[in-house]
Amino acid sequence: MALRKIRKYGDEVLRKKSKKVEVFDKRLHTLIEDMLETMAEAEGVGLAAPQIGILKRVVVIDVGEGPIELINPEIIESEGEITQPEACLSIPGVLGEVPRPKRVKVRAQDRWGNFFEIEGEDLLARAFCHEIDHLDGILFVDKVTKFLEPDSEG
Repeated sequence: MALRKIRKYGDEVLRKKSKKVEVFDKRLHTLIEDMLETMAEAEGVGLAAPQIGILKRVVVIDVGEGPIELINPEIIESEGEITQPEACLSIPGVLGEVPRPKRVKVRAQDRWGNFFEIEGEDLLARAFCHEIDHLDGILFVDKVTKFLEPDSEG
């Protein structure tokens, strides 16, 4: 495993649409492991492949309940809405309120290509939406309704 460099706001790769993963091999597994290590080192709750310069539809998330790996994820259901503070490893020092669904269901593939569905509420739903947006070149600052001072999240 290896730490990868997290791309910062202004890097054009963050605005590009990621390509569907077609090959589920050792290279993909290495990418996922590197992403998990990079996310943990940066103390983040999610990381999308474009954030490390890889335009593939790969996301890792850990909101404190163990890592979740999503390949080619898509939101297939959403319910409710809640506006809460959000931040991003690619935009350090910026915090803003973003409306997101309270609950979502995601369909994705695992690292071997098997399809599965997973549901998330509150923070997990927010993480799913935030990271899947990255795969389409959308950043949370595009959806902020109000910017906050970084120390006001508590």
